[in-house]
Amino acid sequence: MRPAPLFISLIRKKFKRRRSYVAAGGLKKQQRKYIFLLLTPALLAILTFTTVPALTTLSYAFFHWQGFQRLDFAGLENFQRLLEYPFKDQLLMALRHNVLVFVGIYILQTGLGLLIAYALFTLTRGQRFFRTVTFLPVIFSLVVVGYMWQVMLDPYYGPINKILTDNGLENLAMPWLGSTTTALPTLVFINLWRWVGFPAIIFLSGLNAINTEYIEAARLDGASEGQIFRKIMFPLLAPSMTIITILTFIGAFEWFDLPFVLGGSNGNPAGATDTLALMFYRLSFGTVDSGANNVGVGSALGVLIFAIVGLGAYFGSNIMRKREVEQ
Repeated sequence: MRPAPLFISLIRKKFKRRRSYVAAGGLKKQQRKYIFLLLTPALLAILTFTTVPALTTLSYAFFHWQGFQRLDFAGLENFQRLLEYPFKDQLLMALRHNVLVFVGIYILQTGLGLLIAYALFTLTRGQRFFRTVTFLPVIFSLVVVGYMWQVMLDPYYGPINKILTDNGLENLAMPWLGSTTTALPTLVFINLWRWVGFPAIIFLSGLNAINTEYIEAARLDGASEGQIFRKIMFPLLAPSMTIITILTFIGAFEWFDLPFVLGGSNGNPAGATDTLALMFYRLSFGTVDSGANNVGVGSALGVLIFAIVGLGAYFGSNIMRKREVEQ
């Protein structure tokens, strides 16, 4: 007797499911292999250019140096010298500047980036164009950005002082990069101009990921747009805020490129734009003026910067993740 057609169809479906399950399991194994192969070059690059130099710098901090020649074991002497004259005053001033840069960039850049993201989120037309315009300065070369602002802020022929003078505001015209009072805030403003597009795009991605049912339900209950932003959108942006906070902290305490381009390795004028990274560069490789270096003390400072950034990012991320809300 031939089995009933219904029974045959059920058996076929069962075997198809088993074959698809086995195929899926095999695909997962292949995916693991492909993922490992794809990650290997990146892991090797990180190991070669990040992990090995970091461990090497750590070892350099425990030896005496004459120029770039390593001498005998020094123990913790280089760390002790870093906290003594003349390095102590430079260290405290540079650390103070890094803290001020972090506070200024975090408040201004994050706040303005959030406002821009919300404005882009509410746009019905032209969002792609304005999103591109907002992010465009981020991809500019730092050297080009530094030279452009150096020309614009020139006290003699710069367009900014000229505009202020032509409009009767000559009292506000000043050497923005040449005054110890305005140099650091000016660098923070330039950094804001260049990088504000990054948090804006991160926040915009977070806003687009919010379930629209929450917003529609709040509107049906009569909530205003301000209440929807404060009570629904902003709490659900906590993961984006965590990313921005940690990256801003790391960038602020490793701030080197913009101060170096506009103020040199000495943090001109008169150390007003000096940072921990600039001090590390001077100690490790010397300055244009003297060329004298101290690799041991510089390596000790590098270890200190690594500890500040690592511990700050670790504890900061743990604290901020506790306030994240699941959708």
